[in-house]
Amino acid sequence: MTTPDIGQRTLGTASPLTVSTLGLGCMGMSEFYGTTDEQTGIDTIRRALDLGVTFLDTADMYGPFTNEQLVGRAIAGRRDEVQLATKFGNERNPDGSWVGINGTPEYVARACDASLQRLGVDHIDLYYQHRVDRTVPIEETVGAMAGLVEAGKVRHLGLSEAGADTIRRAHAVHPITALQSEYSLFTRDLEDEILAVVRELGIGLVPYSPLGRGILTGAISTGSLEDGDFRASNPRFQGDALDANLALVEQVRGIAAAKGCTPGQLALAWVLAQGDDVVPIPGTKRVRYLEENVGAADVELTADDLAALEEAVPRDAVVGQRYPDMSSIDA
Repeated sequence: MTTPDIGQRTLGTASPLTVSTLGLGCMGMSEFYGTTDEQTGIDTIRRALDLGVTFLDTADMYGPFTNEQLVGRAIAGRRDEVQLATKFGNERNPDGSWVGINGTPEYVARACDASLQRLGVDHIDLYYQHRVDRTVPIEETVGAMAGLVEAGKVRHLGLSEAGADTIRRAHAVHPITALQSEYSLFTRDLEDEILAVVRELGIGLVPYSPLGRGILTGAISTGSLEDGDFRASNPRFQGDALDANLALVEQVRGIAAAKGCTPGQLALAWVLAQGDDVVPIPGTKRVRYLEENVGAADVELTADDLAALEEAVPRDAVVGQRYPDMSSIDA
């Protein structure tokens, strides 16, 4: 079958990894975004591969543990097509209860072995520290991660939600291929300092929640979230903040209509337009939303389009913190 060519981008320069222009965040297939269905998730991943979306993102904490198993089942027989990313560091018990952030070298090794087993693979293409453990020097954590590269268990290293100083110190121990952090029209904190640092060091950027946790698709309204959807406790999705943020989405909707695309495609196109070193990983658990997201790769934004979006969604216009508790975000 013929499939559209969404192209590829390269993350990192010292330890480069070539991936699909868009990735797929798999978290919601197992937890956090309301009801889940494993087979629907597997079907979505396989359709992604058919469409050229080969950069898959998971983590041991999603489920917990079950999302890696789901991804492993979905890519069975197609491992050579996939650039597989997973993460460690947010430690949870099997019952889902929270243990804490763990960056100890012993845990790094143990977590990697467990992820390899759940995924059913012999190596991980990109292994991230999910959150920075402030009780462990980053040099020790990344040193243990570098040992995984030497052992052939991991090909490339990444950090998630790391601050500028942490990134510099980590990169001095072993080349960091990518930083995964939240980045979208609705979340632009990285532009203050971190974006310049990763570009100085030759580190790629992998934005998660590039659709503002779905609000930029235009599909969310007051009272529309399912039971069990973690966004219900997010400050941006509550009361007056939600009303204000939905008003911004209406501005995006108007620009998208003029471009002949959906609001979500426009929002993803904006992220893609921030540089060839940027590879967003919009998450979805349904094929139809996956296919819509893939269409963003064909949306070309002019300078006038970008200026219109800047005016429609000023950087500081979004109301509410992006998490109820920001204490795990490295600064």
